[in-house]
Amino acid sequence: MNKQHKLHVKTGDNVVILSGKDKGKQGKVLEVSPKEGKVIVEGLNIVTKHVKPRQMGQQGGIVKCEAPLYASKVMAVCPKCGKPTRLAHRIEADGSKARVCKHADCGKAY
Repeated sequence: MNKQHKLHVKTGDNVVILSGKDKGKQGKVLEVSPKEGKVIVEGLNIVTKHVKPRQMGQQGGIVKCEAPLYASKVMAVCPKCGKPTRLAHRIEADGSKARVCKHADCGKAY
């Protein structure tokens, strides 16, 4: 079964976290994993990781890094109006598909 996996956010989008320990915080999407349905957001969902030295001379220890979180827990932020928004799609005059802000006062493509 080859199921196509699609997410509403892309790498480089600004997003706001909807739930969890970082609720309400904003950050930039660094990485998207459509198959797992997860995203990694810059500076958010920080976890401590115990790293073992892999090579001679390399140092191990406790490292803080961003962990992936489910894409359903993030919402895109419109770059024009700065509000968290659901994304709509609109076909432009030249036939290309554009993502559009759903807010009534904004409605601009980005």
